[in-house]
Amino acid sequence: MKKTIINPKYIYLLATLIGFTACNEIDDVLADNNMQEKMLPELTSGTADFSNYVSIGASFTAGFTDNALFINSQINSFPNILANQFANAGGGDFTQPLMSDNFGGLAAGGARITEPRLVFNGSGPAGLESLIGPVTVSTDIVLNKPTGPFNNMGIPGAKSFHLLSDSYGDLAGVGSYANPYFVRIASSSSATVIEDAMAQSPTFFTLSEIGGNDVLGYALSGGDGQDRKGDFDVSSYGVNDITDPTIFGNVFNGLVTNLTSGGAKGVVTNVPYITDLAHFTTVPHNPIPLDAATAGYLNSVAAYGAYNAGIVDAFAYLVANTPMTQEMADAEILKRTITFEASTTNSVVIMDESLTDLTALNPRLISMRQATENDLFVLPASTFIGTEAVPGNAQTVNGVAIPLADKWVLTPEEQEEIKNATDAYNAIISTTADTNDNIALVDLNAMLKELASTGITYGDYNLNASLVTGGAISLDGVHLTARGYSYMAFKFLEAIDNNFGSNFIDSGNIPNPGDYPTNYSHTLQ
Repeated sequence: MKKTIINPKYIYLLATLIGFTACNEIDDVLADNNMQEKMLPELTSGTADFSNYVSIGASFTAGFTDNALFINSQINSFPNILANQFANAGGGDFTQPLMSDNFGGLAAGGARITEPRLVFNGSGPAGLESLIGPVTVSTDIVLNKPTGPFNNMGIPGAKSFHLLSDSYGDLAGVGSYANPYFVRIASSSSATVIEDAMAQSPTFFTLSEIGGNDVLGYALSGGDGQDRKGDFDVSSYGVNDITDPTIFGNVFNGLVTNLTSGGAKGVVTNVPYITDLAHFTTVPHNPIPLDAATAGYLNSVAAYGAYNAGIVDAFAYLVANTPMTQEMADAEILKRTITFEASTTNSVVIMDESLTDLTALNPRLISMRQATENDLFVLPASTFIGTEAVPGNAQTVNGVAIPLADKWVLTPEEQEEIKNATDAYNAIISTTADTNDNIALVDLNAMLKELASTGITYGDYNLNASLVTGGAISLDGVHLTARGYSYMAFKFLEAIDNNFGSNFIDSGNIPNPGDYPTNYSHTLQ
């Protein structure tokens, strides 16, 4: 069936004309006034078969937003948005493992294991309970597991190799090797994500953001390789090392081979540069206000003055007794010298393991320096910087008297590790897509870069990657808003049209961005 769209600006004029031409047919009026209807072509699915669509991926696929998964976020997940359009082209039912409430969070046997969603408190992101008081997290992975199969197999926190793990859905492993979101929906304790997906015999699939968590866990931990799920919950359990690209390549190509083995077509995405996300770009490197007296004390020999002098002496020794040159020493002395001034923009002090280890010469010369604009801070650092390690003791201020640990900051060296791994993953993904006619590619990396740099125009809206105000990135600084997910769905439809001969875009079968919010109220239950 063809769609008919009349430009809204003509509606009032049309009504007026009809009033003056009661004896004429409406088509005559339109023709007489050169306002012919704009006819859109009939929707065609091209060579794709959408009758049984299955989505596989991680948190973006699940609809994770505002640091949680909840009913409305799942309804507004990009796969569900896609399925709504596929329904117009022969698509079947799309079943999601809906949570039990709109609070977010998970419980296991009545004990809470992940927290409710974030909300906007008027100044920034805050926990839901800080506005409405205690809530009962009713989605329990032990007491009320839903029954599958599920078309949406998005597992928040899943790394590439987790999709092949036969222990990832084992309840006994929650907190270590298993993922509670998959425990909740797995067909058995030994099922794998890809097995449960393939058991549904998909005719079309999306394989999205595979590889994202393979670097995201490392980034969220500030590059220290330790799990920080207590500070930011993406259910990324265990040590957060970056996945080796060779392992990633074997896993990714195995997943694609499985998914296309029955002739299904699908869309994959590459991995964005996650350091462009608001979670890593919101906290400034220089947020410390100091008056003249405090700055003077910090610069004195009673504080960092002695440290600075010790650094100079240590490098003088190294120049005299090792192959280190004076030029090398001067560069590191400059980098490590810590000074403060009377201003509102003093840089925080951080630990940096890339610096030369001087503790063998002097145990007090730990590897610390002041941050620069090239360092990136994780979002939770905003509530930690400036606090007192010993309450009431002004000489224990975190980020000033006490350097920030590695988990709070991504140094340029750590950022480079993330970029190198991301580039390696994306080269593998691109090659796979280029050499397989059944695969289309959505450039998620380019999409995020555009959001982070110039922003994008989407319908009547402007979206960018700023926290709270940008419209695309949710309150956790990593995952998308509902409107962001609808834009992602639009890019999928665009790729499907370009690769498989469908015409979702031209036929007007696309999401309406105005139907998807950028913020969920704290009153949503």
